[in-house]
Amino acid sequence: MKHRKLRINGHSHLLPYPEEIPEFMQQKGIFWVDKDRKFMLQKDWNRPITDSSFFLHEKLAWMERFKIDHAVVLNLSQLYGNGLRVEELKQALRFQNDFNGKIQRENPSKFTCGFVVHPSFIRSACWEIERCVEELGLRLLCLPTHYMDTIGTWRNIFDEENEPIFELASKYNLAVEIHPYDGEKFINLENKNWRFHLIWMLAQCADAYHFFTLNGLYAKYPNMRVCFAHGGQLAQINLGRRIQGFDGRPDLFEGKIHPRKAVGHKNIFFDTLVHDTGALELLIRNHGSKQVLMGLDDPYPLGEMESDSQASYPGKILDLAIERKVITTEEREEMWEDNVLQWLFGDDEKGKQDLVNKILS
Repeated sequence: MKHRKLRINGHSHLLPYPEEIPEFMQQKGIFWVDKDRKFMLQKDWNRPITDSSFFLHEKLAWMERFKIDHAVVLNLSQLYGNGLRVEELKQALRFQNDFNGKIQRENPSKFTCGFVVHPSFIRSACWEIERCVEELGLRLLCLPTHYMDTIGTWRNIFDEENEPIFELASKYNLAVEIHPYDGEKFINLENKNWRFHLIWMLAQCADAYHFFTLNGLYAKYPNMRVCFAHGGQLAQINLGRRIQGFDGRPDLFEGKIHPRKAVGHKNIFFDTLVHDTGALELLIRNHGSKQVLMGLDDPYPLGEMESDSQASYPGKILDLAIERKVITTEEREEMWEDNVLQWLFGDDEKGKQDLVNKILS
């Protein structure tokens, strides 16, 4: 019997309650939340907690209110670990992965959770992938668009040295999330008016997509499915320029794969968080609706949250897209359910059905 259509959010975040964060994280300035739950903090950095649904019980109530059946919880961007010493890095990432593992284990009908590794220490990263998959039962690998290597150089996640990570992801049939952060640490501009979140994050995502496609990793590792955060928005408008560059200066792309070959590939996904229907229409026109999945990026203020000033609510962009005849009702339902499941499980039909059963139970 066919089940009712589900609403699965493919891009969500969750903060630990202050008391769940180990003391060493605050002592070393890595990450913590103040006891009043007003700020998330790092050494020389803080950010207001803008919605109570940053936390578990409040998140569950928020999901119920907006009829969201299930959410994919990514790691916190603040815990990519760039610039940390090796021991601190291992502890911080292990805390994040164990926390997400516990959330998924205790709330299997509500959350599918991701885990994070740092490519600077490739062997440790591979061991952590094995631990998270085999011991914690996690199926989603979260990676930053860029990371700092052991000599302090900033690198693209899809540099060739990192291919052992993708080999393991393909072996385990993992979904992979590519998310930008830390731009202000390597882009030499003053951090004002939120420019790193509003502009440079999108450029970081486009840069990661550039090398992912040029290196043909979608074909080389056929059992991993990669989703680019925030619709890979600049990668959409930039497609023609990349194609012209490839064709016009072949000397700069020796041994690389033509950008056009990746367009609409079944293992490349983008979330819907592009903030306007024109951008969504371009995304769908480039890749087809089946490669686009619902992503709210809640509870951040740049996520699709309830907001009077923006006349917004979770799911608004897809409702608006129907109104403007960008998508059909059926395509909206697929973006909320089928496409998220396809990204998470690929051809593993049993995995999809098991998760659906958990959600409906």
